[in-house]
Amino acid sequence: MARFTFRLPDIGEGIAEAEIVAWHVKVGDRIEEDQQVADMMTDKATVEMESPVSGVVVELAGEVGDQVAIGASLMVVETDAAVAEEAPAPAAPVAEAVEEQVEAETPGVPEVVEAPAPLPLAGGAGG
Repeated sequence: MARFTFRLPDIGEGIAEAEIVAWHVKVGDRIEEDQQVADMMTDKATVEMESPVSGVVVELAGEVGDQVAIGASLMVVETDAAVAEEAPAPAAPVAEAVEEQVEAETPGVPEVVEAPAPLPLAGGAGG
């Protein structure tokens, strides 16, 4: 068995912490992957948190009304399978991944910048 620490994800741009509004589980409860475990409230919204793993709850971050920082432990679950202690972080930011994909699809092709169309001559054709 392994322990999985479920950390409070970034649930809104510029949000540093969220308040525990409700727990839907308690220590000792058996939970399933994607089961709703808590409701977290920011100054913008209330968000339902779902467990990323199945197992038995062994630790909760606090009581209703407590503040939890983004990235801090929200819940620890004793899992049945051997899973990593933490969920892996993305290897590269999305923008970098897109740039790499574009380069892979079009290697060595310079970026094309179109010149503005020439303006028509004043006065027209006459004589």
